[in-house]
Amino acid sequence: MSVRQWTRDLSMGARFAFTGGREGWLRVVLTAVGVGLGVALLLLTTAVPSALSVRHERSEAREDFTYSQHPPAKADNTLVIADIDTAYRGKEIRGRLVEPDGPRAPRPAGVSAYPGPGEMVVSPALKNLLDSGSGRLLRERLPYRVVGTIAESGLIGSRELAYYAGVENLAPRINGWQVARIAEFGSPQRTQERSDPVLLLLVMVVFVALLMPVAVFIAAAVRFGGEQRDRRLAALRLVGSDSRMTRRIAAGEALGGSLLGLVLGTVFFLAGRQAAGSVEVVGISVFPSYLNPSPWLAALVAVAVPAAAVLVTLLALRGVVIEPLGVVRTAKPARRRLWWRLLLPVLGLAMLYPMFGQGRGNGDFNQPLVIGGVTLLLVGVTALLPWVVETVVARLGGGGVAWQLAVRRLQLSSGTAARLVSGIAVAVAGAIALQMLFAGVQDDYTKNSGMNLFRAQMEVSAPQGAALTGATEKFSATKGVLKATLLSEASIGDASWTDGEGPDLTGGATVGDCAALREVARMSSCRDGDVFALRGGQFDADTAKMVRPGRELHFEASTGVDGYEDVPWTIPATLKSARSVEDPRGMRRSGLLMTPSAVPARVAASMGGSVYLSIDRSVPDAHEYVRNTAAAIDPMTSAHVWVATEESKKFASIRTGLFGGAICVLLLIGASLLVSQLEQLRERKKLLSALVAFGTRRRTLSLSVLWQTAVPVALGLVLAAAVGMTLGAVLLKMTGTPVGVDWPSVLAMTGMGAGVVLAVTLLSLPPLLRLMRPDGLRTE
Repeated sequence: MSVRQWTRDLSMGARFAFTGGREGWLRVVLTAVGVGLGVALLLLTTAVPSALSVRHERSEAREDFTYSQHPPAKADNTLVIADIDTAYRGKEIRGRLVEPDGPRAPRPAGVSAYPGPGEMVVSPALKNLLDSGSGRLLRERLPYRVVGTIAESGLIGSRELAYYAGVENLAPRINGWQVARIAEFGSPQRTQERSDPVLLLLVMVVFVALLMPVAVFIAAAVRFGGEQRDRRLAALRLVGSDSRMTRRIAAGEALGGSLLGLVLGTVFFLAGRQAAGSVEVVGISVFPSYLNPSPWLAALVAVAVPAAAVLVTLLALRGVVIEPLGVVRTAKPARRRLWWRLLLPVLGLAMLYPMFGQGRGNGDFNQPLVIGGVTLLLVGVTALLPWVVETVVARLGGGGVAWQLAVRRLQLSSGTAARLVSGIAVAVAGAIALQMLFAGVQDDYTKNSGMNLFRAQMEVSAPQGAALTGATEKFSATKGVLKATLLSEASIGDASWTDGEGPDLTGGATVGDCAALREVARMSSCRDGDVFALRGGQFDADTAKMVRPGRELHFEASTGVDGYEDVPWTIPATLKSARSVEDPRGMRRSGLLMTPSAVPARVAASMGGSVYLSIDRSVPDAHEYVRNTAAAIDPMTSAHVWVATEESKKFASIRTGLFGGAICVLLLIGASLLVSQLEQLRERKKLLSALVAFGTRRRTLSLSVLWQTAVPVALGLVLAAAVGMTLGAVLLKMTGTPVGVDWPSVLAMTGMGAGVVLAVTLLSLPPLLRLMRPDGLRTE
């Protein structure tokens, strides 16, 4: 067969697709919409690597701390900058205080000019929040005048909350970890962290599980209008075309619809790309310019979709005998064979089996084997589902009229019913496997914070030199605070911190009033001026060697830009003993406990500390009131809400990406399934009208349509649960994690799939009722 003949027949089919009158155009549009939705999601997916890369590059470009042991000296091209990140109602806010040392100070990306003292430049999203009524509490925390906005190049997302505020006298507070002097932005010498094989496995499985339903829907969309198309093909056979030419013309019709689908998919993608700049999904936002698909990936989509349309059509027509006088489809079809359908998941398991027990200690997982194995297992769902539906519905029998109508329809066209729900089944199977994998390895990326949430729920940390005088009273008077405990800290040593190599023995001194000290130790009596030596802590041996009455110790009074300030101090003869107990952070302290009047004045002025707060959870925005009080005491303070467990940020970001992708896939599933359902109802318009004209109740027909959807969906979800749990168990075996079924997640994912189908069915009822009219029997 020559290329010329193929081209001629395909082009003829494409012309038939667009010249078939209103029915032909409607069929092409339905096909194009279904394909276009899939293409749009494929293009969005191919743009994800670009978006992540741009976000990473912009985050690196504005990096402002290099943690250098030799910071630059003050010059006209240096800048003093402080990290004062905060949060507001669950959203992170990136904050920086800046003080340029000269006119040539480096400017961060997106900032055209530095704000003066008392001024700030903000991101557009933060400006909108501050101007709104919901930002009132945050406005009290940021008492700076807004003089400009940060451009796109200085932000990692369109909804990011960020600001730069100008201040004075920031240089004396340089400490190398929160306040630093820099000569440039960016972190060119960042070390590459070794990748985690399990996290890479998660990423690979997430992409395969999200893209497989898209491919299944595109394959189903190109077969819209199959029955009417086959009747037209019979007419072509009547005028002289052979069977092979007829199939090529049919493939040309699908090709025409898929090409229009590419155009619509591009339009949908551009519209979605633009809309992406105004939404935030599970804490992640992007600018439209981030979503630029890789040219070769976009070219692959443009070639693969039409090629798949032609191939799927040719394969679908292999089992259909098209003769000049009709299509042999109304006869009982040959039973589907099972052996090759089982072969797909078996091959998938065989590809994954060599990696059983590999875990994270034996290098990265083999990417081609992982992608191929997971793909074959998920494709096995689409291959097994038609056989399962056909086998089950062939054994269904008596019941009500609606049930019998539905069963007979399924017996005549079980393949069509299976195609409609195959995408749902694949999505649910992938989601179940991923949920099992996430649940299995979650403990490896989650650790107990050690915080005692019964004693405190928030902690406010203040750097050295912060003015903490009266902090306890201010926090106690804050709305929503039940109790405030202030504990300051200082470092002590057995020798000078500034001479020679420093002290040999070092320890800590915890400072607080008697009520605060009783939170970390048991003591017989306490009054202001007392000093206690702790027993029962982690470093008791060093404390016993260093802490003796009459011995001179040295306080490290400052770690600022001018270096250490050494303050000698003699242990009083009235030194008392105290028993260390777990503090609110779950630690046992060592060293000294000191009441405020026992601390040298120079040391007291430079100490940092923490305020532990008990919060009344019934007070709305109690955390925000605490943050506002902390910022009013000192802008350098940071308030943290305690949690029982802490999770790896990379693990959390992968799971967040999964949720975002799953939302898009579910929307695609719902939209494509609705289009498929409407197309099926349109093809049966005359049949439904005829049944109504003969007296069939609309309620009966509506129930029959519901049963026709419910039976394949139920079978598909059962099959998806079985394959999903199998794949999840295999992935857990690969990571060396004990296999366990997360039944709540399995039921939740299955319920979500059923919920999508239910929503689509409800949305299709109004068109169904309009089609069930006697005037639908009219013809032209």
